[in-house]
Amino acid sequence: MNLVRVLLASFGSVVVLFILTKLVGNRQMSQLSMFDYIIGITIGSIAAEMATSLEGNIIEPLLAMVVYALFDILISVLNYKSIKVRRITEGKPLVLFQDGKIFRSNLKKAKLDIGEFLTQCRNSGYFNLANIHTALLETNGKISFLPISSQRPATPADFNIFPKQERPLANVIIDGNIQFENLKNTGKNDVWLKKQLKSQGVSGVSEVYLATCDADNNLSVYVKIDKAKTKDIFE
Repeated sequence: MNLVRVLLASFGSVVVLFILTKLVGNRQMSQLSMFDYIIGITIGSIAAEMATSLEGNIIEPLLAMVVYALFDILISVLNYKSIKVRRITEGKPLVLFQDGKIFRSNLKKAKLDIGEFLTQCRNSGYFNLANIHTALLETNGKISFLPISSQRPATPADFNIFPKQERPLANVIIDGNIQFENLKNTGKNDVWLKKQLKSQGVSGVSEVYLATCDADNNLSVYVKIDKAKTKDIFE
């Protein structure tokens, strides 16, 4: 009986967690504020306790999870509407380095020592601080870097070259299935698609693992290869 209860409670907690996650919003870990992180940990802990507890009912922990999620949504709405609230819940970006000066007090606020700061610089490709104009600690814990203008990569605009704007590729076939909505957005149909596949030596859609179409209707096809490659240059 206890085993059945654990199974049902676990399934229920997973369903509720999924629903609450969709309500709160899909964000990567790096995009979470400290408040979001704490709320997420708390909801997860309640769900785990609900799934493994053999005593008491499951309504109370479910209600607690919903309350925490609604509170997180409320804070998100307030953050959107008020800069003052956002400053309280998420804080402000900190300037760690600018114009050749290291701001030790801000490093202390960020709980970073100079070694950790230099590691972050190297991880971002800056082995010499002289190549950095500004280093900014964002509210999500990541450090953003503005390079010295003379050290940034050259762009076509620097040479008065203005290439045609690229567009995102449309995935028209995924795992042997035609994505008709994506194909429709390219202005083409399945007849055109099959003709293009045939011209590239592919006999059928089922052989294709992925096919993408660009803004100029150029089709890139990646066929299914089930045999694993045993030798390569990376061994």
